[in-house]
Amino acid sequence: MSNIPLRPIPSEQRRIMQICWVVDDIDAAMANWTEVMGIGPFILFRDLHLDNIRYRGEPTSTRFSVAIAQAGGVQVELAQQHCDNPSAYRDLVAKGQNGLHHIAIYVRDYDAALSHFTLQGFVPAVDGVFGDMRFAYIDTSARLGCMVEIIEAHPAQDAIFARAAEAAEGWNCVTDPVRPGFPEN
Repeated sequence: MSNIPLRPIPSEQRRIMQICWVVDDIDAAMANWTEVMGIGPFILFRDLHLDNIRYRGEPTSTRFSVAIAQAGGVQVELAQQHCDNPSAYRDLVAKGQNGLHHIAIYVRDYDAALSHFTLQGFVPAVDGVFGDMRFAYIDTSARLGCMVEIIEAHPAQDAIFARAAEAAEGWNCVTDPVRPGFPEN
């Protein structure tokens, strides 16, 4: 047990909205989740580049793909790293493996959420900006068995999450199980 005094935690910081698995093959993982669990459709964002991030305090970049699907009140995210740069993904799941990586909270007060964890001695494994939105993977793995991602609320992100939730409503587990994350040109 920690020596940190107990204090109220804002409800938005207690609401786990996403669970993420790092996967070796995102296409196979999406098919597995759809076939085994009936979860989908997945909204796929292929070959993303993050260049404005820090890994354990040092500037870095990463190239990855993510797919999200709504499963009731929680979102399932699958992430595949395409480069060999050090990353929070590789901290918990070795290249070529699949495994639970993080739970995510979506917050309006990013600074307060970050402070909640850093005051307990947890550190960001990765932090940075994706578009205009700040995010951090807090390394809580020694205590929780996974990291916690803090995602700063943003209208563009609201639209993506709403799109995944709407697609899952009444989905028949067959039609268009994978949908592009970005509009087709």
